[in-house]
Amino acid sequence: MGAADRLEVLIQRCYAGLDADELRAEALSRLRGLLTIDAAFFATLDPATVLFTSVTVDEPLGTVTEQFLANEFGQADVNKFAVLAAAPDAVSSLGLATKGDWESSARYVDVMRPLGLGDELRAVLRSGGRAWGALCLHRENAEAGFSQQEIQLVRRLAPHLAEGLRRGLRVGAVDQADVGPGVVVLDAELRVESISAEAEHWMRELDPERHAELPVPVRAVAAQLMRTSAAPVLKVRTKSGRWLAIHASVLRGPEGDGGWRTAVVLEAVLPTQLGSLMLDLYGLTPAQQRVTELVLQGLSTRQIVERLCLSPHTVQEHVRAAYDKVGVGSRRELVTALLRGSP
Repeated sequence: MGAADRLEVLIQRCYAGLDADELRAEALSRLRGLLTIDAAFFATLDPATVLFTSVTVDEPLGTVTEQFLANEFGQADVNKFAVLAAAPDAVSSLGLATKGDWESSARYVDVMRPLGLGDELRAVLRSGGRAWGALCLHRENAEAGFSQQEIQLVRRLAPHLAEGLRRGLRVGAVDQADVGPGVVVLDAELRVESISAEAEHWMRELDPERHAELPVPVRAVAAQLMRTSAAPVLKVRTKSGRWLAIHASVLRGPEGDGGWRTAVVLEAVLPTQLGSLMLDLYGLTPAQQRVTELVLQGLSTRQIVERLCLSPHTVQEHVRAAYDKVGVGSRRELVTALLRGSP
């Protein structure tokens, strides 16, 4: 089987109903038959915040998770995932971005070169204008980096991987958790000072192998708070099928302490609390989402027509499109599926 045929098989596998973890494992295995990959990082993203929600990482990259995240969230550098997510072209290599001057990248100097790694090919995986994943491929240190042909191959594959991840995140029923909210307190260097038993439970669900002291989604939320003083709420699906909300806030120390802490809260959320993310998971367009949100509120077609100033025909078209994408045949089934988290 030639390279073109192997690529087509990989694209087809993106639509085979695999969950996100299965798709990532198979995609990386098949990609290694198409181009040389000496190490890889493959993450799912929350499309609302473009923060990592789960990570698959090869060695030796697992040994430098903390340094990698510190660069991603705390240093100026090329090809940041958040920048690629909004760029016209979401695929780029280190060599391309630095015009061959790898040493102008702090990530290369501080993280990659000490591991014996050279060029890096990054892609943000977008479907429907939303970012669902981030792929980072590495080559061992050598003069030759990723070629234009290899970059184009990943560019072609990227939207299919994104669609596969989006579909994979809704595979299986959502399990309602019986564990309460957990809290972890971090110092100024994002090291754990104290942690509740509930937080320990949720962090094990996020990262059973614990590649770092903090699972990547927890560190991402805390680092975002430190960088922008904003308090993003990250929605993450764990390996057991539960949805978590992760958010952080700054704690002021007592007078004279001179320091501050970050408190990160992890708590289970139901599908009804996921908002537009649940509609994104089913691939509804913004117009279809606006109509569907009103259907979930119990409004009739006439009320939706008046609220959105649309024709009855347009409203019905959007409702039928929602039926098709969610896999139901009536308003009642649509509401039930979206409130349960699966059809």
